Amino acid sequence: MADLSLLTSFVRAAEHGSFSAAARSLGVSAAAVSKNVAHLEAHVGVRLFHRSTRRLALTGSGERFLAQVHEPLASLDAAIAGIRDDPDEPSGTLKVSMGQALGRNFLVPLLNEFLERCPAVVPDWHFDNRRIDLVGEGFDAAIGGGFELAQGLVARELAPVHIVAVASPAYLDGRPLPQQPGDFAELAGIMRRSTPSGRVRPWTLRPRRGGVDQPVPCRPRLILSDPEAISLAARQGLGVALVPMPFAFAHIASGALVRLLPGWYSDAGPLSLYYPSRRLLPAKTSAFVDFVVERFRTGGFAKLVDGR
Repeated sequence: MADLSLLTSFVRAAEHGSFSAAARSLGVSAAAVSKNVAHLEAHVGVRLFHRSTRRLALTGSGERFLAQVHEPLASLDAAIAGIRDDPDEPSGTLKVSMGQALGRNFLVPLLNEFLERCPAVVPDWHFDNRRIDLVGEGFDAAIGGGFELAQGLVARELAPVHIVAVASPAYLDGRPLPQQPGDFAELAGIMRRSTPSGRVRPWTLRPRRGGVDQPVPCRPRLILSDPEAISLAARQGLGVALVPMPFAFAHIASGALVRLLPGWYSDAGPLSLYYPSRRLLPAKTSAFVDFVVERFRTGGFAKLVDGR
C-alpha cells in the first residue's frame, strides 16, 4: 500500500496543477512533492502526470486514479483530524471564507452566540470577495454565491439573493421616481464590471409577480468592479445602481439609499454554505454548519436579502 504522504502529494498536485503550489499548501518543498509523486508512479507502475516546464497535467491513468482516491483520502484526513477533537466539544481553529458585506452584516453579529456554544473554537475568518480554492487553500468552509461546486464539496443553500435598484435621496431630489424599467434611460448609471469575464454587466429586472427579465436602459456614468464600492458611490449621490441586497439592505433601512421600483429585482443566485464532502467532518466544522443553517432559518436573515 502506498504511503499516505505519497497519495496526499499526488492529490494536491492534481488540484493545484503544479508541484510548487501543492508544496505551499502542504508546507513542504516542491522537490519533496515531486519526489513523492515519482515514488507513487513507481509504486503503481504507470505515469500519472505529463510534465513540462510550463505545466503539469494528469494523464488518462492519473485522472482515473484521482477519481478513485480523492474521496477515500479526504475521509482519512477527516478521521485523522477528527480524532484530535473531543466529539462532544468542537475545538481548534475554524478557517472560513466569506464576502465582506456578508461577513460584517450577517456573520460577525453572530460571533458571540457561536462562541458561547463552542468556546474552544477559534474563528479564523477571511473577508474576501473572491472565488477561493476551498480544499487547496485549507479552508474548513466558505459562504458566498457563484461558487463552482468542485469535486468533493457540498453546498447548503441558505437563501436566495436578489439585486435591486437604488439611489440616494440627494440624487433623486428634483427627479421623478422611475415607474417602469424604461424610465432609467435618462438616469446616470453606476455599472458593474465582472471580475471573472471583464465585461460590463447589462441591467435587467423582473417583476415580482411572474414575468421574465426585462432589459433596463441606462446612461453609464461610472463603471466599478466591486459591489461595496458601487453601493458607496450610490450613497454619495453619483447615480442609480443595481446592488445585491447584502450590500444594500442596511442602507435602505437607514434611509441612505432609496429602493427604486419596489417589487422589481434581478436574481443573483443562491447564497450557500460550502464545505468538504466528508463522512466524518471535524466537530468544529459540523458545529459551524449546523449553527449557520439554523440561524439563517430562524433569524429572518433570508428576508433581508430577498428583493421580492
